[in-house]
Amino acid sequence: MTDAQSPLSPEGRSWPELAAALRELKRDDLDWRRGRHAAFVWHADDAVEEVAREAHALFMTENGLGLRVFPSLRRMEADVVAMVRHLLGGDAATAGHLTSGGTESIFLATHAAREWARRHRPDVTAPEIVAPWSAHPAVNKAAHYLGMTVRRVPVGAGFRADLPAMAAAITPRTVMVYGSAPTYSLGVVDPIAELADLARARGLWLHVDACVGGILGPFVRALGHPVPEFGLALPGVTSISADLHKSGYTAKGASVVLFRSAQHQAAGRYDFDDWPTGLYSVNTFTGTRPGGAVAAAWAVMHFLGEAGYRRIAATVMDAKARLVEGLARIDGGLHVWGAPELWAVGFGSEALDIFTLADRMTARGWSVGRIREPRGIHLMITPVHAPIIDEYLADLARAASEARGAAAPSPTQTVY
Repeated sequence: MTDAQSPLSPEGRSWPELAAALRELKRDDLDWRRGRHAAFVWHADDAVEEVAREAHALFMTENGLGLRVFPSLRRMEADVVAMVRHLLGGDAATAGHLTSGGTESIFLATHAAREWARRHRPDVTAPEIVAPWSAHPAVNKAAHYLGMTVRRVPVGAGFRADLPAMAAAITPRTVMVYGSAPTYSLGVVDPIAELADLARARGLWLHVDACVGGILGPFVRALGHPVPEFGLALPGVTSISADLHKSGYTAKGASVVLFRSAQHQAAGRYDFDDWPTGLYSVNTFTGTRPGGAVAAAWAVMHFLGEAGYRRIAATVMDAKARLVEGLARIDGGLHVWGAPELWAVGFGSEALDIFTLADRMTARGWSVGRIREPRGIHLMITPVHAPIIDEYLADLARAASEARGAAAPSPTQTVY
């Protein structure tokens, strides 16, 4: 301890005082309860949030690293994996586990693909991944840590993965192909069936990033919307990631990564025993895993059930339809980029500067996601957006009127 004044309270502080301080700290945070956000928060309703909070609190202290001493977490994780496996076309051979989020799920799939290649293709010393330009940065982040190279290929028609271009980008060093269901920025589903056929023909690992659409997407399809198959029912898919804390509406951070077989899953396991305590064996990147996230995922998925997820799917798809129809009525040439199958939308305009429009919406209190190419605005629709679509469109019309008179475009801004 130094003589400098400690930032710790000398005698501690009472919970009522701290609760008041926390509420004050939140005062300038994103107003997600009123749907003023483009992303970051997935909220179904207050009842789901209460289930997640209570379940999380019940297992706040338990550690998912110690499944031997916390068999409850083992059972809940297995139950959640079984539910996701069913949704994503898996079978009895499918293996998987929970992770802290999409980035970790993608990292673990990439690591498993690298290790699988080391065992089955030892001649590949500089492994590469072929991915569309629209792929989430998490795949490059994983490759950076793992000593791999990502070859990003320009997208084709409709902003989807260009199959011939991706096939042409495959080299003798390629070990993994990557596709999205859907892409984060524009919400379009890559041609996963065709990518799966390509991967099988070339003997490559195909990972499907269904972090955004993996849980709710099958329910949207069941409602009759044209959502193509993107899961393990396609024989060429080796692994797939689906975030529970996104379209599963569970508490953060929870995601699932599934593998075609236990052998594929085992390729990514880390084992180490050259230390005093003995074998350390984990499927995840993290050691300690919050038991609360596992319990909340288990509770929310059972609470919602198929009927609850169908209800959410219907709500968000109806809201998306109203948004798309409203965009076409605004004077400013606003239109959706591509033909997104799910609830994520990116829209732009050739008649006015879209980033100036984004700035005007920000000034009205909306958190706006910006897309660099094609220049656009991104919106991930959740149930809290459904009641405010008309309000959003009204502000958008006013902002468009102002943007038409703007002298110069504004610079792009990052999403994260």
